[in-house]
Amino acid sequence: MILVITPELIVPNETDTINQMFQEGLDLLHIRKPWITRDEMTEFISQIDDVFHSQLVLHTHFDLGKEYNISRFHFREIDRKEEVYKPFAEENIISTSVHDITTYNTLDKEWDYTFISPFFPSISKKGYGLDSTIKHEIAQRNNPDVKLIALGGIDQNNIHEVFDTNVDGAALLGAIWESEEPLKVFKECRNVLMS
Repeated sequence: MILVITPELIVPNETDTINQMFQEGLDLLHIRKPWITRDEMTEFISQIDDVFHSQLVLHTHFDLGKEYNISRFHFREIDRKEEVYKPFAEENIISTSVHDITTYNTLDKEWDYTFISPFFPSISKKGYGLDSTIKHEIAQRNNPDVKLIALGGIDQNNIHEVFDTNVDGAALLGAIWESEEPLKVFKECRNVLMS
């Protein structure tokens, strides 16, 4: 499984690229744009082909889910701890984020999957994740109920290492959006997974 997370700020031709990635087999797109208004989010979602709306994951403006056939919501670690997700857990598919395997191992099965990061040093946040031991901690995974998605520093050159560990998927961010050819990078990553 390959997921893509949007950049926080809107980039040129972003929704065109998103539609093309879905056509090339993108599994899920996380719309993580913490500063956009509800109207801006509405416009952003409207530019993504309707057929892919069920593969969108909202990080904010959850109320738009009903309007756009979106039933996937992502909750930050703090929102999980404060149980902000509870009203959404019953009828939707929810995901979250963790930064160590111990926390992951304690997640309840109400969570469909979680990001674990940083897997490699971050591409988009320079200096972040340089000392991360996440890749080695995966061996201590013992939660059979929640899928584990690697995040952080993953690109076409190292994605094979991700799938050599015991994870269920990889999330791409910097590799896609900091590239001159985001679609090409996505296809290269997908080809690794398919081979």
